Amino acid sequence: MDVMYCGDKNILDGLTISVLSLLKHTSEPIRVYVLTMVFSLPGKKYQPILQSDVSFLDKKLKAKNRDSFIKVIDVTELYKKEPATANRRSYFTPYCMLRLYADQIPEVPDKILYLDTDIVCLNDPMEFYEIDNSKYEMVGVLDRYGGKIIRFPFTRQKYINSGVLLLNLPLIRKTGLFYKAREMCRKRWMIMPDQSALNFSVKYKKIVDKKFNDQKEILPETVFRHFSNTFKFFPYFKVIKIKPWDVEKVHDILGYHQFDDVLEEWQKLKAHKEVA
Repeated sequence: MDVMYCGDKNILDGLTISVLSLLKHTSEPIRVYVLTMVFSLPGKKYQPILQSDVSFLDKKLKAKNRDSFIKVIDVTELYKKEPATANRRSYFTPYCMLRLYADQIPEVPDKILYLDTDIVCLNDPMEFYEIDNSKYEMVGVLDRYGGKIIRFPFTRQKYINSGVLLLNLPLIRKTGLFYKAREMCRKRWMIMPDQSALNFSVKYKKIVDKKFNDQKEILPETVFRHFSNTFKFFPYFKVIKIKPWDVEKVHDILGYHQFDDVLEEWQKLKAHKEVA
């Protein structure tokens, strides 16, 4: 199973939890590709992920299956050629848009599972990965909010959440999906830049059951729980942001204990890494 994440050093906690949760639920080889870059804005500097930062995860992966690995890929030069100029200061960092460059990276396999780093796996991920995506640029789940209200002009296509996507890179190259999405991010400011650009530009997509990207709850059949931001509308509007690494909130507010073993392993690895 080939998996892709994107981000700077700040994603290490989420990346670790997500990878450990995959490890828990499959014995198949897991080949992880992490896209990162050197990037800064006036008054703000980001730190790219280094291969040395994920060496402990590489050991964990190989301990379960010797064919597994995690590899960091620097896409700084690709981003410089086609920067997401209009969205450099969006709600999300430009690192979120790095997946849109995967079609230009020879090392990235043709069929790959993209995951946000606030995704936790709770059942066998191969059930999603083995979906036949040969006719689709991407396979995904409706967005919890946008999937109900957003319909695109003419096509009336429904809005997919981009936190969990099964990607077909040969078809994406053929249709130019990622190129068109990069161009949108370069020219047009958007609240959810890469997600909106993908939804606007995609021609061939397959929508699957919410258990493959549940953005609301954990059910017995849930494969991926996505800890995306949620909204409270009454008695006043409020954004609720709880991530897997917010252990106390996960326990006390959400009442989740289904992946406590994963969180405990992450905490032990984190403590050991900091001491080392």
